[in-house]
Amino acid sequence: MTARRTKSSRDKDLLRLLENVSRGDIPTNEALEKLSGLMSAPADRPAEIGDVRLDMAREARKGVGEVVYCPGKSDEQMTFIVSSVRARGVNMAFSRMSPEQAALVPDGTPPLVYDPVSRLGIIKAREAEPGGLIAVLSAGSSDVPIAEEAALVAELHGASVKRFYDVGVAGLHRLLGILDEIEDAGVVIVAAGMDGALPSVVSGLVRALVIGLPTSVGYGVAAGGTVALSTMLASCSPGLVVVNVDNGVGAGLAAVIAARR
Repeated sequence: MTARRTKSSRDKDLLRLLENVSRGDIPTNEALEKLSGLMSAPADRPAEIGDVRLDMAREARKGVGEVVYCPGKSDEQMTFIVSSVRARGVNMAFSRMSPEQAALVPDGTPPLVYDPVSRLGIIKAREAEPGGLIAVLSAGSSDVPIAEEAALVAELHGASVKRFYDVGVAGLHRLLGILDEIEDAGVVIVAAGMDGALPSVVSGLVRALVIGLPTSVGYGVAAGGTVALSTMLASCSPGLVVVNVDNGVGAGLAAVIAARR
């Protein structure tokens, strides 16, 4: 049996560029500039500086791209990463980005869009493969930064996202009031701290896969999200899977992969 060749990220970008030129969406001089960049900087080859090796081919392999974790990155590394992403014409998210790191990014095309709530930076060079419909819920308003991280990562990767925040079990009528609106979602992400009970309740009421997203919100014995994580892992509610504490990026990427199936 002959293995089918998988299109590289560069192949897909070249095809998309040719389609845009054919439709008249991109002028030929702009297309020539983009083509030159694609041919001189293959997307399958890592961009390297020191200890940084950007995985430019991850989207071609996985259907979702790399997300850069910003804490600990030097100014030089951040500047190199951004310039490499822009040169390759790929989409990239930057997680836990500080306002100072966001301010360091020079103006350019495509621009860096920074969300201070989720501390997520996004460079979007093109539209991603459609990622299905995903609902993102938070138990409380304090869980919103982590929920937003998941929502924005999912949107960058082509998902349509519906948001429903502050619908925790302390006021169960709030959840019951939105059930009709989340039934069409292919995947539901539920961010919850404190006792972490909301994902179990949701997964008992909807058909979709539910991704439990424990947050570090809570007093004393909540133990920085450990209790919420344990509650979700110990749940007997069917169709519930769980990511690590405060891992909005992991929840968003997993939801996109699952929603496309």
